[in-house]
Amino acid sequence: MVYALRALAVAAALCLVSPVTAATLNIVAIGASNTSGFGVGAANAYPALLQALLRKKGINANVTNAGVLGDVTAGMLNRIDSAVPKGTDIVILQPGGNDLRFFGTKERRAANISAMTARLRARGIRVIVYDPNPVPADFYQWDHIHFNAAAHAKIAATLAAQISAPKPQPAAAPNPAQAAPSKP
Repeated sequence: MVYALRALAVAAALCLVSPVTAATLNIVAIGASNTSGFGVGAANAYPALLQALLRKKGINANVTNAGVLGDVTAGMLNRIDSAVPKGTDIVILQPGGNDLRFFGTKERRAANISAMTARLRARGIRVIVYDPNPVPADFYQWDHIHFNAAAHAKIAATLAAQISAPKPQPAAAPNPAQAAPSKP
């Protein structure tokens, strides 16, 4: 009996000190050439940098780069379901400026962004739309279209801060018994 209790105690202690593997945070970055890393390479694009930053913060994250050169929001909308597999936790949507560059309209672009966001949220996926307006002038490469390496690093840092920030807790309802001191 003593040996059985001792074995149980050792097993319980081992459970307490064994490392617990954290669940992987699956992130997909959807966009066009800026997401894919045009001009800086995939290893220096914000999705790869974001993955490295999150892991440095102790977050077991896999970031998939689903950027497609020349894509527009209609193309992103068409491929959103195939580009975002089951088990994805977060989608970073970087719609870019190709819609307006290729004869699209602001209204159609906004409608596509809204449709992608709604479709993903309906699947229980958190959506972060990265769409600065205006894009800072120092973000651009020589062509004034594509992000430079410093911009990718800034974008990754901004997104890492959003993803790793603690979730706000809803305010607890006040307890009426503790609300006011009782009168003698």
